[in-house]
Amino acid sequence: MAAKAVVGERVPVRALVYRDGHDVLAARVRWRAVGTKGWSSAPLRLVEPGLDQWAGELVAEDVGAHEFVIEAWTDRFATWRHAAEIKAAAGDPELAIVLEEGALLLDRLVSRVDKSVRGALTSAARALRDDSLPVHERLTAGLDQHVAALLADVPDPIDVTKTKPFPLWVDRSRARTGAWYEMFPRSEGGLAQASKRLRDIAAMGFDVVYLPPVHPIGHTFRKGPDNTVGAGPDDPGSPWAIGSEDGGHTAVAPELGTIDDFDAFVDEAATHGLEVALDYALQCSPDHPWVRAHPEWFVHRADGSIAYAENPPKKYQDIYPINFWPDEDSDRAALWDACKEILDHWIAHGVRIFRVDNPHTKPFAFWQWLIDAVRAEHPDVVFLAEAFTRPAVMSKLAEIGFSQSYTYFAWRTARWELEEYLEELAHTELADWFRPNFWPNTPDILAGVLRNGPPAAFRLRLLLAATMAPSYGIYSGYELCENEPASDANEEYLHSEKYELRPRDWNRPDSLARFITLVNDVRRHHPALASLRTIHFHDADNDNVLVYSKRADIVGEEDDVVLCVVNLDPHTWHEATLSLDLSALGVEPGMPFDVFDELSGETFTWSNPWPYVRLDPTLTPGHVLHVRRA
Repeated sequence: MAAKAVVGERVPVRALVYRDGHDVLAARVRWRAVGTKGWSSAPLRLVEPGLDQWAGELVAEDVGAHEFVIEAWTDRFATWRHAAEIKAAAGDPELAIVLEEGALLLDRLVSRVDKSVRGALTSAARALRDDSLPVHERLTAGLDQHVAALLADVPDPIDVTKTKPFPLWVDRSRARTGAWYEMFPRSEGGLAQASKRLRDIAAMGFDVVYLPPVHPIGHTFRKGPDNTVGAGPDDPGSPWAIGSEDGGHTAVAPELGTIDDFDAFVDEAATHGLEVALDYALQCSPDHPWVRAHPEWFVHRADGSIAYAENPPKKYQDIYPINFWPDEDSDRAALWDACKEILDHWIAHGVRIFRVDNPHTKPFAFWQWLIDAVRAEHPDVVFLAEAFTRPAVMSKLAEIGFSQSYTYFAWRTARWELEEYLEELAHTELADWFRPNFWPNTPDILAGVLRNGPPAAFRLRLLLAATMAPSYGIYSGYELCENEPASDANEEYLHSEKYELRPRDWNRPDSLARFITLVNDVRRHHPALASLRTIHFHDADNDNVLVYSKRADIVGEEDDVVLCVVNLDPHTWHEATLSLDLSALGVEPGMPFDVFDELSGETFTWSNPWPYVRLDPTLTPGHVLHVRRA
């Protein structure tokens, strides 16, 4: 299992370091890109003396596989400094011997520092031995902080101890941070027409436009509106029923256009600063070429027929799941290679992000092999796991290489639920490998306050998703507040776009596009919102008011601090007195500080940690406050 980072991220490192006796210890973390010789290093500091806990951070500058080690040793010079100070204060008559011992230590360590600073150590050793100087001057030379700093990252060869190398995968920033927008090109009239919407999507501040499968759709058992059996002649069917006489996973559905149209769509997206994410769904319609050429790649029932997909009580007669657990007579390698060839094809057409459909229904070993194989050739490729499943399975998929994952955010609505969930994601070991992508809605999920909810509910959930998680996304129609569920028991949309065309009037005056644009603009201007580990919850005397802050964790951006105050009730106003942890905001107690509300443009000056807030959801779901310290 490899921990994850992005280029420039300050990655926290913790270690348990101890030894027998009372000597002072030192430790550091060292890291490098796999296959290179040079190591970078940074010191670790003792942060919990009673528990021997040490902490520091590393910062990687290149995409790809890295490794890091922890080194610890007895800091004999620091041990000497501590003892010398005590003996000098006590008037030890043998202090001259103590000074010589310090000089001998410097003599031994001088060869282990860079040549440019050896002179400082040599001068200190000389001063320690200079009996023409007063004893206190000689001692001061040995206790000089500059000398100590020069030796802080110098292992003592006598007992330096090193861990085995730990793996670290370093991604480009898009693997951690981004705003996603999901659209169905067929509802726009095909790829060529859909490309005309890219300008507006980019103008709203999105970074990624995600497309459901663009491949030919099968005819056999094609589904009609609302997943009904028996499609009419004009029903488009589900894009996830992949494959027909027009081709399989490497073909483009004729009703969407051609591969040239797809390439033009990717190029047009790039001109607007957008990346295209493509759905990677390893399943087939009964008409997929693989069904005829490789029937052994599918599960056969007792009567010899191929089993279709089911998620009881739902039935998907138009989809055949692929059998990744074949019997010993099947050629598993051929199947796996064919799955990789699909990715190779779309990578060659400019796709570097894949949203993977239902990865938890395929073997972990397959995903680990596939992701490793792709990254060996294209380390910049990003994989999003669409795995709404058990926590352990979601975590395992992240451990074996998925860059990001969908989450339970859609079902976390109460203050305590959100705080508990974010604490788990950001402040447990899960944060080392699991990167959340918060989606308030998907074509399959219309949950919580969005169901039949007012526009305030849509603003609220978007603000939470966009400011709590570095990556978030919305499914098209969100900005129009589409809110009708299929039923009281079914979380899907009524008249789901998965089974029918949904043309929309994007110029409706009640669109949330302006609000979404504002929130995404705030995200881009505040690197603090790109961090997950730094989220810190503050208190409020009203459970309907959620308060949290973030600070930037990218090198050079550390001064950026944002405080969010959100009304979780979309139906009525709430007021609260906050109780802020000023240290988390970098504010000195007793000192007034300004906060600038990025949503309203107002500036407030607070002189204590107990400001009052009142939020009316019909006007704004919350404050996003830039903390401006003196």
